[in-house]
This record gives sequence, structure tokens and C-alpha cells, in this order.
Amino acid sequence: MLDTTVLYQALRSQGASYYILSLVRQGQIEMVLSTAVLFEYQEVLSRPANLRQFDLKKTQIESFLAFISYIAKPVAIHFTYKPNLRDETDNKFIELALNGQADYLITSNIVDFKNRAELKLATLKIVTPAKFLKIWRQKHEN
Repeated sequence: MLDTTVLYQALRSQGASYYILSLVRQGQIEMVLSTAVLFEYQEVLSRPANLRQFDLKKTQIESFLAFISYIAKPVAIHFTYKPNLRDETDNKFIELALNGQADYLITSNIVDFKNRAELKLATLKIVTPAKFLKIWRQKHEN
């Protein structure tokens, strides 16, 4: 499960987030997606300031998100979880990760998902893009 920060960073540079997105594109990692998360991706990535930073047009972001929608595993949210995150709008990412049976929630905002969270997540690991890549490489590139 990719938080919006991962897509944002992937569009800005060729670091860990970019590499993770390339693994998704190559089918080596499965990405889960819900309607609510897709709408957040669209809202954040299409902001005028972000478009300037990416040096992209809104139509290019729309094409990018259409591709993400095509390759991601669609997940219907049947159960909602309220972990009492600092930012309540982040609940949709926990809901998607759990309903989609994701192993990882990849985000650059670890604190947002762990600070004050009341829902204990036994199986879902919340990691940064760099940490995820380290784990992935140890399993797949050795």
C-alpha cells in the first residue's frame, strides 16, 4: 500500500519511491488501491504547486493515475478501522491496507501512522520507502 507521499516523491526524483513504483510497474510488487485513496492521489498530485514542481500538466497526472488504476489491485472497503491517527484523513490508508491484506504500508510519514494510533496492527508493517527497499532487496536480490 503506497501512501500519497510515495507517489509524490516518485514524481519528483529517482530515489527509493521511484524505484518502488518501477517495481509495481514491472509487476514485482502488487499495489492495492481504493476509490478514496485514488481521489486523494488525484487531489494532492494535481495541485498547481505540485504540478510546477513535477514540471507536468494536469492531463499527465490524470494519465499517470489512470495507469496506476489499471495496474493496482482494486480493493473494496468492507470494514473500516479507526486507529485514531493524528490526521483522521489517514484512516483510509489503514483501511485500504487491511482490507487489501497488504503486508506493508509504505510512507514517508511514519509518525502520522504510529503516533497516538490506538489500533494495534499485528501483521501490517508501516515503513519508509528506503526501509521497504532494504527489506525487498534482501529477499529478492541476494
